[in-house]
Amino acid sequence: MGAVTGTPAAATAAAPAEGPPDDRPGNEPKQARSRVTRRHLLDAAITCLAEHGWAGSTVAVVAERAGVSRGAAQHHFRTREDLFTAAVEFMAEERSAALLRERRRAEAAGGGPGGRAAVVEALVDLYTGPMFRAALQLWVAASHEEQLRPRVAGLEARLGRETHRMAVQLLGADESVPGVRETVQGFLDMARGLGLANVLTDDAGRRARVVAQWTRILDAALG
Repeated sequence: MGAVTGTPAAATAAAPAEGPPDDRPGNEPKQARSRVTRRHLLDAAITCLAEHGWAGSTVAVVAERAGVSRGAAQHHFRTREDLFTAAVEFMAEERSAALLRERRRAEAAGGGPGGRAAVVEALVDLYTGPMFRAALQLWVAASHEEQLRPRVAGLEARLGRETHRMAVQLLGADESVPGVRETVQGFLDMARGLGLANVLTDDAGRRARVVAQWTRILDAALG
């Protein structure tokens, strides 16, 4: 974002503190609108990254998609890297929370989690939607952009640990049993591979057969 020529230094220094009107502190309705704006930006960032890739997903493009000004977007996220890493992390957390809520609702209804097959399919779905496509675009960009690489590497490490933890919980796996941890991780690696295959073609039939086979493998390994 270029500087405006002729702007006094004091005014320039004060400008970031102002922000868009709905983001000023001290007013709960305005703060609520600010949270909604932030959520719209995160949603739009995921959609743009999944559809247009890193090169086509600028802050201006995301702001337009979210229906806010570029200034409002930069009030919430100072840099492009801030915006997209926050978006991928937020959406991953949302998906994880949704899976755990479904598990709790099923258990409260007295029917258990609906069988391991449903859990396996739900975990595979994490790798076949827009969130995974967006993350993939971020990984590719990070492979040749030095300023982005450490942030994405750290994000991927955190998400990997959280996904593994969630899978262990949902599958009812006991990692104190030798080989169980590796089996769960192997399943997640397989799910990521299905997600990569799904980027170019939607081979739902083959994916269903692979998921069914992995359900049998996990049943045998986990008990």
